[in-house]
Amino acid sequence: MEAVVFEQVSKRFDSVVAVDNLSLRVGQGAVFGLLGPNGAGKTTSLRMILHILAPDEGTIQVLGQAASGRTQDLIGYLPEERGLYARMKVREVLVFLAALKGLSEVEALKRVRQWLERLELAAWAEKRINDLSKGMQQKAQFIAAVIHQPPLLILDEPFSGLDPVNATLIKDIMLELRAQGSTIILSTHRMEQVEMMCDAICLISRGRSVLAGDLRAIKQSYGKNTLRIEYSGDDNFLDLPHLVEKLNHFGAVVEAKLRPGADPQEILKAAVARGVRLSRFELVEPPLHDIFIEKVSEGHA
Repeated sequence: MEAVVFEQVSKRFDSVVAVDNLSLRVGQGAVFGLLGPNGAGKTTSLRMILHILAPDEGTIQVLGQAASGRTQDLIGYLPEERGLYARMKVREVLVFLAALKGLSEVEALKRVRQWLERLELAAWAEKRINDLSKGMQQKAQFIAAVIHQPPLLILDEPFSGLDPVNATLIKDIMLELRAQGSTIILSTHRMEQVEMMCDAICLISRGRSVLAGDLRAIKQSYGKNTLRIEYSGDDNFLDLPHLVEKLNHFGAVVEAKLRPGADPQEILKAAVARGVRLSRFELVEPPLHDIFIEKVSEGHA
């Protein structure tokens, strides 16, 4: 059984088409990346899964049922914009939200205590939400999403405001929840996180799906057409327009997208001829970042 199924779903706001005939399937127990540029229709799609919005056309199934008020309690939601009551105390607001999901006060207090300790917020339990840093607020919001142990989690930019240590902590918990059988829909602009965590993706642009499927298969379909190079010395050796279609510079590392049929050995010869010292010269599949930009650009052409 799939966790979420969209069948030809459309949603309009006056004359604006936010979601346009979108079909997608989210496998149960997977981490699924819902991706797209700003304004693509991601948030509208998430709100329809949550039954905050209803589609104008098409159907949405959530864990084998039509999306409805009944399916809302099966979902944990971390919105991109923080939505906790700013004047309430941390423990108080989390217990309140857990009770809304059907937990008894005793069970809610127990789980809140455990999660506050896990996310290193125990010392802040009696502080008001608006006294917390952005990162601490994000961790409290994450607890609110998972407190009732939902089988489906929707996480919209879950790493927003987090330093690398806390981002790693949240990532580890997400993968732990997946190992326990939860399905996670991840919406983020951080392509490196998607690439490392997601089993499948759907990339939407202007409300339509432009790329969907198993992430590994998608990347393999592009072939190893990108050189990842780390070097010191003259970078003019990469001025080879007949071999290199595009360059992305990341400081000490450069990614060069090769033209069809280009021989990477010719680039290696050019580097050696110019006395460039190479510490990395690797032919790889294109990063998801490049695939994302290419598909979105095609959709706007």
